Amino acid sequence: MPIDRFSVTYTVGAPPAEVFAHLTDPQSYVGLSPLVVVVRDVRPARDDLGRDAVSYVAVERFRWGPLRWDNPIRVTMTALDGQVISSVVSPGAVRLDSTVDLVADGAGTEVTETIEVRSPGPLRGFVTGKARSVQQARRTELTRRMTRT
Repeated sequence: MPIDRFSVTYTVGAPPAEVFAHLTDPQSYVGLSPLVVVVRDVRPARDDLGRDAVSYVAVERFRWGPLRWDNPIRVTMTALDGQVISSVVSPGAVRLDSTVDLVADGAGTEVTETIEVRSPGPLRGFVTGKARSVQQARRTELTRRMTRT
């Protein structure tokens, strides 16, 4: 299965500890990721390397005119020192791994999010396009949420 990888780096106006706390709360992803409308079934878990993690179901809502499709995805989130790793299993044999690195930058935080997505050939363009647009929207929303007034 093809793998697509892309990354974005930006700075937000809050310290790393505040950004980290926000990104490690599964409920924060409602609205942070524009497709996520519900987070449920949050529970302790282990990641593929046996590290402490949190597992949850996020419901992504896709709309095409009057039609909508709710896509439940299983997320395993691992919080490390200054890093948040999320592994997503989605229907249709789609797998996505997101690694967010947080580095102090003055009074703010430099955020680098790297995404690797694997999807079957017929879905590749749609999946990669959505992942990129969601990443950009998440950048905008996290920057808004972490702006100090």
